[in-house]
Amino acid sequence: MKRTPCEYIVWNILPCLRKRLAEALLQRGLKQKEIAEKLGVSSAAVSQYLSNKRGKMENFGERISREVEKSADAILKGGDVTDELCRICDIIKKEHDLKNIIC
Repeated sequence: MKRTPCEYIVWNILPCLRKRLAEALLQRGLKQKEIAEKLGVSSAAVSQYLSNKRGKMENFGERISREVEKSADAILKGGDVTDELCRICDIIKKEHDLKNIIC
């Protein structure tokens, strides 16, 4: 069965984006518990992202890396993580062949 782009993103892309966001928020001085609250995930999930047990790094390219940094700043200022993740996913869907971006 062929997956829809959104299914593919949920299973393969979203964990990588959350990992990248967790790393970006950690670099900005947040603690794991604060990162978990901002991302809407458990502290255990953040721990797994930061220890490379979940969302292993992919190669999205420089544009997506910049967008993740923008999203981290927006989330710190009170922006909605869902809006930010959807914004980045829209860019990925438009600019990348989803079959070639696997975590």
